[in-house]
This record gives sequence, C-alpha cells and structure tokens, in this order.
Amino acid sequence: MRNQAYLLGVLLAGTVLGASLPFQTARAQIPPSVETPGPDNDTPVAEQATSSIFHDPAPGTPQPPSVNPANLPDIDELAIDQLPQAVPQQSANPKPEDWPAYGRDDQATRFSPLTQITPENVGKLQRAFVYHTGSLPPKDKPNKWAAETTPIKVGDSLYLCSATNDMMRVDAATGQEKWHFHAHESYDAIPYTAACKAVTYYTSSTAAEGQPCHNRIIESTLDNRLIAVDADDGKLCESFGHGGQVNLMQGMGWSVPGFVAMTTAPPIINGVIVVNHEVLDGQRRWAPSGVIRGYDAESGKFLWAWDVNNPNDHHQPDKDHYYSRGTPNSWAAMTGDNALGLVYVPTGNSAADYYSAMRSDAENKVSSSVVALDVRTGEPRWVFQTVHKDVWDYDIGSQATLFDYHADDGSVIPALIMPTKRGQTFILDRRTGKPLPDFPVVEKPAPSPGFVKDDPRAPTQPWSVGVPRLGFPPLTEAATWGISPLDQLACRIKFRRAHYVGEFTPPTIKQPWLEYPGYNGGSDWGSISYNPQTGIMLANWSSLPMYDQLVSRKKADKMGLIPIDSPQYNPGAGGAEGNGAQAQTPYGIVVTPYWNSFTQMMCNEPPYGLITAIDLKAHKVLWQKPLGSARANGPWGIPTGLPLTIGTPNNGGSVMTAGGVAFIGASTDNQIHAIDLKTGKTLWTDVLPGGGQANAMTYAVNGRQYVAIMAGGHHFMRSPVSDALVVYALPEGDKK
Repeated sequence: MRNQAYLLGVLLAGTVLGASLPFQTARAQIPPSVETPGPDNDTPVAEQATSSIFHDPAPGTPQPPSVNPANLPDIDELAIDQLPQAVPQQSANPKPEDWPAYGRDDQATRFSPLTQITPENVGKLQRAFVYHTGSLPPKDKPNKWAAETTPIKVGDSLYLCSATNDMMRVDAATGQEKWHFHAHESYDAIPYTAACKAVTYYTSSTAAEGQPCHNRIIESTLDNRLIAVDADDGKLCESFGHGGQVNLMQGMGWSVPGFVAMTTAPPIINGVIVVNHEVLDGQRRWAPSGVIRGYDAESGKFLWAWDVNNPNDHHQPDKDHYYSRGTPNSWAAMTGDNALGLVYVPTGNSAADYYSAMRSDAENKVSSSVVALDVRTGEPRWVFQTVHKDVWDYDIGSQATLFDYHADDGSVIPALIMPTKRGQTFILDRRTGKPLPDFPVVEKPAPSPGFVKDDPRAPTQPWSVGVPRLGFPPLTEAATWGISPLDQLACRIKFRRAHYVGEFTPPTIKQPWLEYPGYNGGSDWGSISYNPQTGIMLANWSSLPMYDQLVSRKKADKMGLIPIDSPQYNPGAGGAEGNGAQAQTPYGIVVTPYWNSFTQMMCNEPPYGLITAIDLKAHKVLWQKPLGSARANGPWGIPTGLPLTIGTPNNGGSVMTAGGVAFIGASTDNQIHAIDLKTGKTLWTDVLPGGGQANAMTYAVNGRQYVAIMAGGHHFMRSPVSDALVVYALPEGDKK
C-alpha cells in the first residue's frame, strides 16, 4: 500500500509543471502552429526608424540620452591614485554570531560556525517573529515579484532590502523595525523580476566613528542607482555621489526602463564598489552594454570600467559616446578577494543568446566565464571559460565560493569553486584561473559544426574532472515519462520530432532541438554552501530540459516577438525569458519546457530537483536526495496536497552550520527544510507564507541562534508571493 501511495504521488505530482521556471509567459501565447515552426528563410524585416542607434556608433556620433533614474546628475571620475587607503570590510572569519555579507563571509561560503541547533533539537524550532517588508505586487499590474532577499546581520540588527529596493534595519531578536528607507522604485523599472538579493555593509575609512555614515548600507537598484545610507538611522549619505545616490546609467546609451537592472549586492574590495547588471535576454543584438564598473566606496565617484570591446579604455564615455553595446553581461553575485585585490565576475552571453555569428572575438573569449578583474584598474587578470561559443543560455548564475585547498603535498592553494547551470563544478586556482591539479578540466568533442549558416559550434567543450557532476545521463526515448500511457506517447512523439545528440545539441531551424541540461538546470543563483572545516560542498540543483527552435525574422514578427525598447513591444508574446525577438539577427527564438503541453508535466523522469553533498577532498558524493514534496504541485497547476518527496524544481540556496544541520527553502513546496548533513535526511519542515526562493541564513543574538528566510515567493516558479521574512529559533531557555 505504501509503494502504491508513493507511485500515485509521483504520477500526480511529477513536476512543478508551470513552476518549471520562466516558461509560463511564453507557454500561453504560443500558437499551436508555431510550437514546431517549419523552415522559413525569409530575410529579416526592416527595423524601426530608431534602429540606427542600436549599434556601436562612429566616433563622435551624438547619441540619445540614456534612462536617468531620479534625474541624477552625472558622477565625476576619480583618478585611481586618489583612492583613499581603505580597510578591507570583512574578515574571512567574521564573528560567529554575525552574517555580515550575502554569502556570510568574504569567501561566500554560506557556512556558519554556530552549533546551538543540532539534528537532535532542530524539531523544536518555532517562529520567533515574522517581519513584513511592505513590498507586494500592485493589484492592477502583472505580478513580477520574486524578492530573493537574504538579510545580513551585524551586531544586534538585520539589514535587508525589499523586492523593489526599500531598505530596512530590523532588531535581530524581536523583528522590530528601526528604520525604513523608501527607494521609490517605479513599476516600469522592474525587468523580468522584482528582486533584491541583499545589501552591502561598509565601514568608512574617512568618516570617523560616531560621525554620520561611518557605517553604511549600500545597494544597487532595479532602476540603476547606487545608494548609500547611514546604517544607524537609514538617512542618505550626503557625501556619497549626489546626496547619497549615483546614476549608474551614465555612459550606457539608449535604453528604456526595465531593459537594464541590478539585483545583487555589490561587493566592496579594498575600498572599491564593483557593480554589474543584468540586461534582458532575447531582445536585440545591440542591447545595452554588459560593462563592469568600479566606484569609490567613500565618495561614489567613478574609478574604472571594463568594457569588453574597448579593452584599453577604462574611462567613462563622454556625452557623445557610450560603452560598447551587446557585450556579455554579468547578473550573478560577484565575490571579492581583498588579499589578491581581485573581483571574480561570473559572466553570461552577448546579447541574443541563441545566435553567435555576430559576436566579436573579444566577446567570445569572455562569455559564460569567470573573469578575475584587478579592482584598482579594471584590467582582467585571467579568464576561465565554462562554455565555448554559448548558444544555450548557459550564463553563470552562481556566485563563486573561495576556499584554501590543502593539497596532498602539503601546499595550500587559494582556490575558487564555480558551479554552473550544466551541473559542472570547476575548481580553480584563484590567482591564475587554472584548474587545480586534483580537479583537472578536459576538452571533450562536442556536436559540430551545427545547422545555422555562418555560425559553427565550438568543436570541444570543457568538462570538470574530480567533482561529481550534478546531473543525469542524456535523455532517451525509452526513458520518456508521462502520468498515463497517452501522456507518455505524446512525449515520445515530441522526442522523435526534435533533434537531439546529447549535451550541446546545436540550435536548429527546420525542427526543434532538445537542450539538456536546460538553461535553468544545474546550479543557478542560489549557488552552493561549503564547510571549510570538513571540505564538504552542498549543492541544490534542477533537472529541466528545454525544447527550443530558431525561427526566421518573418516568423518572429508574425508571432509578435518585438524587443522591449520598441513601441510595439508585447510582453505576452515573449520577453526576458522563453521566446525572444533577438532583433538585429536573422532569427528569433522559441523556448518551451520539454513537457506535455496539455498537462504541463515534464517529459523526462522525476526527480526534477535534488540536493547533493560532495566531499571535495575525497572526490565523491556523500549523499544525494530529491528536494521538494508534491504538496503544492500537480498536473494543470493543481496542488495534490501529498507530502511525498518527489523532487521539484528549485531556486535559492542553502546554509550549512557547524551544528550538523543545513537549512534550505528553494523548492516549490513552499517549505523550509532542515537537513541532516551526515545523512541527507530531512529532519524538520515548516510551511512558509510564500515560496522560499531565497537563500536561508543563520545568526545569534545574546546566545540564541536564529534561522531566517525570506518567503517572498517567485512569480515564474508560481509559488505564492508574500512580503514576509520568517525567523525561527529554539524555545526561550531551550538551548540544547
């Protein structure tokens, strides 16, 4: 009977269906006739009259103004030798009770040395308080909310941001609000998602202790501002930028609200704030630049830029120029290295994810890579590429984690862990970018040359050796899945109609192709957690294939695939994720899940989400378990209510503790899970008021350990949206 119940749960729950991530927008609007478009080689239609502004101009060509958030004045440039001598802001070993940065420490380990909560007492956890940010979707607007927030904790306070960049200081023991800064974001500034992953804590080296803005909270915003407020009272730091704010659209050229946005906490390395930003995928070849920039943490003045197609010019453009357009952008959290003076930048693709023929050699060398930039000059020190000539949207969404690797010969190597959407985890020497000898990288033959004229694929791709892969074997027709024989048959027909030759199957025009892992497979922005005491890495990941096809420009126009900066833009036809116009290239893109379009159940076998513990020293998996239950998932989007662990898609990450327990939300069952680090057994769960698509964290106040998670939900994972930060602790007086 028990086995029958489990089978029923799998059949009913299978996947999170629509929750298989950013697909619901594209799904509803794709006409049946274009799910598998036929060949159509018509030449691209003409761009609108404004098309001349979308490519790099001749020197001296006047350009339209960029979007200017809050009408801020331009910021001055500061010579690098004028940069004040700064004190590194975080220790590799912060106070055990604190969580002063997005990844807890400057190595982004997401590991806490706290030991009060253990496998023996975790079942006693209860809610200590719930804090509400006040940020929720307007009733008359489409829901774009997905807060993704991880609070930081310094002293007796939590500091956090809302989905729309309000900042708050909250008593870490009671949840009482101490101040609330209103960022006044407009709805139009929201790109695909309203999200703010974290704020940054900074102690000034020029403002004396006891003076205003000695300690600061800094954030980058959806409408491209850099804002600094006093950590004590939440008031703007008048000496920073222009009255506490910097316009980060300066030098970006033509754009519209929502095309460019910032969702991560900017790291500060030796007094330099390094900012990156997302540029909406799938819009046009000459989208705004993916430039990376450095600013003085004291004054907010500009220091340098790394502009891929202008590698020798690190200055701001004058009013008649802008940073090179369409270059790879970086939207994931970056990691700073104070000792080496480097920032590690995870990059994505050049604009137009699924077509690479128009990319420059410089762009091809740094896309889907880890790039180490010198924080005093903006010069690249090294580049390690995880995918060559990426046309699968395998941009790096994870934050790099730093650690010291103790080799067998007794040497200690400063190292870096880089998870990827492919499920490949690369271990690099962070001084040089070269793979560690114990974790070599090999180039394996890849399907080539491809099917798109003048756009051949790379003959090989990099594979990590020494770290077990987060993934399953290639798809097969025999393993095609369905909740009934008819569903399975429909999926088998779909498999046969597609081109598929394993990982890195090249894009096709005459038929769909299967992409596996999909662009939301493997590790994404939740990243990994790492215990430096044991050498164990904990990673949650998804297994979600995609069903893709390039379409001619004529067909893309017929489908209404128009870029966001065009007056005719229709977000219902395609936008940031899924279907895209890819304007100024010969092809648009159709992207759907590999699922039965009737039941919206995936065609590959469950589980669709897992969590894996890997001993990096021993190069082996300690345990691997499905993550997420069927309670809130089912066919047609109907929750089954079944408490069976079947493994759902997940986004958000874990925290490990020295007490032997890991905490994670991430899955689409809307729960927080406590997991035994020795066995992988789930020890405790609690149903959250919204989806737990954020990284959990832990801290202590007055000897009491707390666990916190933002239950903000996620619009494209279809988990309930809320504004609740939920904080847990053992009962008062129960510290065992």
